[in-house]
Amino acid sequence: MDLGLRDRTYIVTGASAGLGFATAKALAAEGARLVISSRNEESIARAAAELTELGGNVVGIPVDNADPDSAERLAATAIAKWGELHGALISVGGPRAGTALDTDEEDWRSAFDSVFLGGLRIARAVARAGAEDTSIAFVLSSSVKSPIAGLAISNGLRPGLAMVAKTLADELGPNGMRVNGLMPGRIATDRLKELDARGGDPDTARRAAEKTIPLRRYGTPDEFGRVAAFVLSPAASYLTGAIIPIDGGALRTF
Repeated sequence: MDLGLRDRTYIVTGASAGLGFATAKALAAEGARLVISSRNEESIARAAAELTELGGNVVGIPVDNADPDSAERLAATAIAKWGELHGALISVGGPRAGTALDTDEEDWRSAFDSVFLGGLRIARAVARAGAEDTSIAFVLSSSVKSPIAGLAISNGLRPGLAMVAKTLADELGPNGMRVNGLMPGRIATDRLKELDARGGDPDTARRAAEKTIPLRRYGTPDEFGRVAAFVLSPAASYLTGAIIPIDGGALRTF
């Protein structure tokens, strides 16, 4: 199936590793042109070089989603390089772990700036600069539907961002633009490895978690990336306002 991504231009944030990098790799494999970003200059340069070696047409820039200027910088880079912009995967590292009782207010403020406001700014910038058939996808979490123990900040912010995605889908739909959300479950990223290790026995934590997943295993970043690439592509042209689980069936809700 041809996803229609060749020579289309996308922004992918949080792209130095994990879900963002996997999505960038999937998009690049389909011939898309990419502006990728993360906070660390060395990491994003390494990711851009790796994608270029695989045949991708990639520009990597270090930006922090929490910086109010980052959104316009990303969009301007895409337009300056290729003259057009067709969408974005908006991803950011997970907020600090902890309970609602023991997390610091500053951690909540920092996460709100990067996860919530940063994501909203990027979506707005892409909507302003994008072509008529622009597609935006927010990387959310299964915490949109059900809280995850020990991740209070994510539990608080992700559902609100999902409603922002739904609202943007309503507002941008008449312009031919699509907005969706992706809810990764237990995908085997470095972030999940860190969370599994918090109790001191990551292997036991993983085995226990896998028993709750109908497919009885963690997903891979590439499995997430392929779904994200489809959602961003013209092949998904009638898909908008959807919040899609990529979790091996772990969520017990619709």
